[in-house]
Parts: sequence; structure tokens; C-alpha cells
Amino acid sequence: MSFIGMAQVKPGVETLRDGGFAQLKGMRVGLITNPSGVDNNLKSTIDILSEAKGVKLVALYSPEHGVRGDIYAGAKVDTYVDAKTGVTVYSLYGKNKKPSKEMLKDVDVLIYDIQDNGCRSFTFISTMGLCMEACAENGKEFMVLDRPNPLSGLKVEGCLVEDGFYSLVSQFPIPYLYGLTPGELALMLNDGMLKSKKKAKLTVVPMTGWHRYMTFDQTGMPWILPSPHQPYPQSAVYYPATGIIGELYNISIGVGYTMPFQLICAPWIEADKFCNRMNGLNLKGVVFRPIHIKPYYSQSKGENIQGVQLYITDVLDANLTMIQFHAMEILAEMYPDKRLLDENGQGTLGNRWNMFDKVCGTSKIRLEFSKNYKVADIIDYWNKDVDAFKEKSKKYYLYK
Repeated sequence: MSFIGMAQVKPGVETLRDGGFAQLKGMRVGLITNPSGVDNNLKSTIDILSEAKGVKLVALYSPEHGVRGDIYAGAKVDTYVDAKTGVTVYSLYGKNKKPSKEMLKDVDVLIYDIQDNGCRSFTFISTMGLCMEACAENGKEFMVLDRPNPLSGLKVEGCLVEDGFYSLVSQFPIPYLYGLTPGELALMLNDGMLKSKKKAKLTVVPMTGWHRYMTFDQTGMPWILPSPHQPYPQSAVYYPATGIIGELYNISIGVGYTMPFQLICAPWIEADKFCNRMNGLNLKGVVFRPIHIKPYYSQSKGENIQGVQLYITDVLDANLTMIQFHAMEILAEMYPDKRLLDENGQGTLGNRWNMFDKVCGTSKIRLEFSKNYKVADIIDYWNKDVDAFKEKSKKYYLYK
């Protein structure tokens, strides 16, 4: 079966191939990728470049989960050799989050090709930016083979990262949802956001057929899970709706069950009552149904728990990131002794406020919300940078 005839959008790797790989002639190539780096016929960019005439693939660089997807979440790996191509693979998720001079010594151009999920806390864009910094510092070219933002190029939510909260899950001063493709974001980062303040010699190979209004399901492209808990295109939609609250590890968001990021469940929640309260809010673009589950692993493993399943009906209309805060507000009203941000609401991993704040890019959201557990206390601060960022980012648009 081929997706080529069904896809309205061609990723950057196909644009590169259609041009005969002209930009890579005579160059030694390094590639940062994972299983999501494929053409519309499911062929890996690793194999496309290794087989291309006139292209010399000399190194691979592995983000979280590995270039072939064979490294489980959070595992640190050292340098190894890709069995299929015989090319050396350097890890960017162990002691080195950023390529060293030694790791780049045999490379003329470093290429990035990974499907993003449109959310700041997804670590691949941080890897991209750090690799751009390394290329700028070591005189190497950097190329992005562009791919869609699965949430569209219109979805922007969340405040900018603040001093003291930069990390691999909030590496650059951008909103939580930033409404740019990887190539557009690279152009923006290269214009003064890299910590080295040096510009990389950057080339973005664009997609063809993509428009800003498109969510991933409108592209006709095959979705290859960029990480284990993002198995379907809609996974990228639910990730920002529950991912922040999931950092607390005191409720299940479906990780460990068959619907990662699509649930809000706990042993003490009463599904029908919680569902009625959530639907009673009449939130735009989302509805809820009661659900009972027994997680196979992770939070509440082996327990019978209950709560709600989210159904995002309109990605552009829904305020995705606020859904989880509305849920925390309702749960605090229903179960005041289980308030999720209080000390006694902390999960089995102890105090998770540090990671919660890093993902939010600030401590102000947690501190203000935990006073009264009211969305009204944080929504203005959370959205304070959205309009300015939208205006600023237009300069880097490659697509209408």
C-alpha cells in the first residue's frame, strides 16, 4: 500500500529528493532523525539518504527513543552503529544533549528530519535548536527537512518561558503551543534566540501542499509515532490538553492504558459526576464521557480507576491547554482533600512541582492557581504573550 496518491502534502525529504539532492552534492552529511522521518511511502530518511547517488551519509544523531525507535523513553544511550547502514550513531539524549566538536568533525551539513507535535515540551525541537547552536559554533551547515505542525500553523497558547525555567522541555522563549513548523521555528530560533547568539548557516527545505489551517489529519500523510505515547495523529491534539497535569503523577492521563493523554482518571474520582461537571462547563471544542479503566503500567497500575475521556471536536476552537486546569478546578471543588497541587496531593514520585513548573515555563501558573484552584486566576497570565508572539512569528512563515 502507498500513501503517495492520498497525501496532499509532501514532506521536505520528498522536496529534497525531487530536486535530485542538489543541496547535498559533494557534502558529508549528518542526520538527526527518528522513525517519524519518512517519505509518504514510509521509507526512512536514513535509507533515502544512504542510498541516494552523490550523497555521503557519514553520521546519525539520536534524540530520545533512538534513530530507529528502539530506545525506550528516558533511556540514555552511548555511541553505537546503525545495523542497516553501518553508519555511526551519536546519542543526543545521554550526557550530550548537544553535538560536540568531535561528533561533528566529519560532517559538512547536519540535517534535521523529525515529525513534531507542536508543543514546546516535546524534546525534539530542543534537540533541533541545540544542534543549530553546535553547527553555528563549529562552522557547519544546518538543514531542516520540513514537516507539518499537527495542530496547524494557527494554534498558539501559553506564556513564554521565563528565566530560571529553561530546560530540555522548555529550551527557548516560545509559547507552549507555538503554531510553527519545525522549519519556521528554526528560522525564528536562528534570528537571535540561540543561546550562543551565533547564527547557523541554515537551509529549510519546505513541504509542498501544506497550508496553515491544516491539522495533520488533513494532510493525507502517514503518521509515524515520533515517541511511544504518540501513536496516532490525534495524540498530538491530546498531549497539550493533559500533559501538564500528567507531570504531577497523581492521576492517570491514559499513559499506561490504551489512550495516552486522552484521559483524566484516579481511584477516588466518580466518573459520572465528574463527567457531568466537565460537560456542564460547555468548553469550546471538547466534550467528555465517563470511563472506567485498569492501567497496565505507570500511574495506578493494576487498579480499577475512573474519570473522563476527552473528545476534542474542534482543534482550533478548543483552548487545549486550559482543559486540564478546568479539570483541576472541578476536582478541587468535588474532592477538596485531593487538590492536586497541594502537598498532600502529590503522587508516588514525591514533589513534582519542579517538572510542572519547567513544562509551564514559569512557577507563576502553579503558585497562582494553587491559591484558589480557579482558571480565572491564571488564564490571562497564561495567554499574555500569545498575540505578540503570533505577530512576531509571521516574519518566519513559509506557508499561507
